[in-house]
Parts: sequence; C-alpha cells; structure tokens
Amino acid sequence: MPKSMTLRLTDEQAAELEAIARVENVPIAEEVRIALAAHIANRRRDRAFQTRLKASIKRNQEILSRLAST
Repeated sequence: MPKSMTLRLTDEQAAELEAIARVENVPIAEEVRIALAAHIANRRRDRAFQTRLKASIKRNQEILSRLAST
C-alpha cells in the first residue's frame, strides 16, 4: 500500500527537483522515488553502512529479547 509522506526541501532543492522532473517528463513524486531507490541501492553496497546496520540489528534484538523475558 502506498504511503504518503511530507518532505521538506530547500528552495534550491525544490527548484532543481522540479526542473529534473519537467525535463524527464515525470511527476516530482516519481523523481523522488527514483532517487530513493538509488540511495537505498547504494546503502546496500556500502560496507560501512552494512556494518552499522548489523550492529543496530544486534542491539535491537538484545533489547527485544530482554523485553520479552520480563
């Protein structure tokens, strides 16, 4: 199910995003989705991010385990 979000941009970011969407002849929302997909793909390939992600998962698993046992 699609999720609506509010995004705060600087005037410059908004103008550049609008220009890109206009040149590509797509809605602004589609340009945002394309950029987010690229960003997520980059994070999946980023070893430093993956290390931080695994540490975060481990910490959260430990917290959830403690909560479940009380």
